Amino acid sequence: MKVLGISGSPRKDGTSGTYKLVKTVVENTGCEYEIVSLRGKKISGCIACLGCAKDNICKLKDDLEPLREKIVEADAFVIGGPNYFDTLNVLTHAFFERWFQFRHQAGSTLWGKLAVAVGVGGTKGKAPADQIEKMCLFNFIETVAKVQGLGAASCYTCGFGETCEVGIQAFHRSQGLKYTDEMPPDVEKQPDVIKAAADAGKLLGHRLSDGHDRTKVTKEVQEKVMALFGQAV
Repeated sequence: MKVLGISGSPRKDGTSGTYKLVKTVVENTGCEYEIVSLRGKKISGCIACLGCAKDNICKLKDDLEPLREKIVEADAFVIGGPNYFDTLNVLTHAFFERWFQFRHQAGSTLWGKLAVAVGVGGTKGKAPADQIEKMCLFNFIETVAKVQGLGAASCYTCGFGETCEVGIQAFHRSQGLKYTDEMPPDVEKQPDVIKAAADAGKLLGHRLSDGHDRTKVTKEVQEKVMALFGQAV
């Protein structure tokens, strides 16, 4: 079984809480894995050209094209994204939009696969993790776990964070603090989050190795989608 980890953070791997948590999850699956960072990649959102309708292959030529085969070959995904304005950042969302290419003519390329959703934010990681779960749901992929971590808001390094009246200090009601190098949150210093990531990886690995039935998973997830929209998709 092969797990594909995707970090949708634009930050460098060493400073990205998203990347660190995705890495922790995949390392604990006990499966073969690969991690791809979307940092620096040019990935357009879907342009609704329908060029993929006949063969389920997107016709846009950008940095998603070489990732297509990795997506197809993976048995499961660990996908992480940062919180931008209380939702998933556009780079990770664009990555998901291009999965429209797999949906045509009962395209079952992704159906019944498994996933772990990872969200990191300066205030909370719930919003991106929830959005990732929803995007997986639309593709009939079961999210077996969600991991949420507190990341370092840009306010800590923008140069104006100590005096800004609408920055992270305002959110935390902590105006007047002097920033230090130790102050920005780091997921690696959040034992409960690291444990949750490791546990999510172990659960994913167990599900994959314990007679994973894609047909059964597909049916269960389709029923959730139908309940969500009140009609078949």
